[in-house]
Amino acid sequence: MVAQPIDHCRKLFMKHESHEGNLLEKTESQPKVDDVDIFTAARLLQYLMLFFIIYMCRREYHKSGRCHYLIWLRTCFMEKTLSPGEKKENETRKEEIKPEQEELQKKLEELQNKLGRRKAQFKSAWRNAPLYADWRKEEFEAVKLTLDAASAHPALRLSEKGRQVAWQERPQDLPSSTQRFDSLPCVLGQLNITSGRCYWEVEVGDTCSWDLGICRDNITRKGVVTMSPQNGFWAIRLYEGEYWALTSPETLLILREIPLSVGIFLDYEAGDVSFYNMTDGSHIFTFPQNTFYGILRPLFRLWSSDSGLLTIVKVEEN
Repeated sequence: MVAQPIDHCRKLFMKHESHEGNLLEKTESQPKVDDVDIFTAARLLQYLMLFFIIYMCRREYHKSGRCHYLIWLRTCFMEKTLSPGEKKENETRKEEIKPEQEELQKKLEELQNKLGRRKAQFKSAWRNAPLYADWRKEEFEAVKLTLDAASAHPALRLSEKGRQVAWQERPQDLPSSTQRFDSLPCVLGQLNITSGRCYWEVEVGDTCSWDLGICRDNITRKGVVTMSPQNGFWAIRLYEGEYWALTSPETLLILREIPLSVGIFLDYEAGDVSFYNMTDGSHIFTFPQNTFYGILRPLFRLWSSDSGLLTIVKVEEN
């Protein structure tokens, strides 16, 4: 768009120079110093005008930005080629759409102000407004997370990079360890949380049964264990098409949309654990306020060989 007016100027100058050449050829037989000076002065004036136009273009560009710069160029060059009737028609059209533009601008400003107010209210009391996952992210730190192979149940298979867990048909023959789950098919995240606010996301996709959440580092990993806050677990579950919060007793959850990705938000000092559907940004569940102590760790569980897999969402580098 910028090139067109400049090319137009160049053509005009070339045409004018050609005309000057013809005039010079006609007067070669009668050379006069005054005539040569006049043509030299005219050419110098043309270059000065070109320089002035370029200078104004650059000033207008830096002053008003690219959009205003292009509009100014069009006004300077393109509209000069319009007939008086076309100019009048353009002005009429501008006047006709001006009220519309003003109304749209007014509505846009009202929406921006409303959004700003709601966001300000959320930021001042975000714990009491668990509605927007994207806004909640601004108050929490995204953590880089991998799975801890030393804690994984023998029936679980971890990916090489430690960000994905799946069920395998034959349990691995692994050495016994106090860190390893032997009854619950669980694996912990390789992250020790003792303070602050953090969150991570897990892709669940079409996985049909899983548990996600946090637990104390010193939970019982051997034998039969009931997953509940009293036993050091804060998690939600998908099982046989139903979503549950693992409270005591368990709480049935009604979700407006099936999550393909789940966000776990932990505020250690506030004793707050919240879950969000990252597919539509909606709130899933928040556990009643707790008093945390010691180390907390991310928790992952698959139920059977047809469960599917869980993938930790990679945190993008800034």
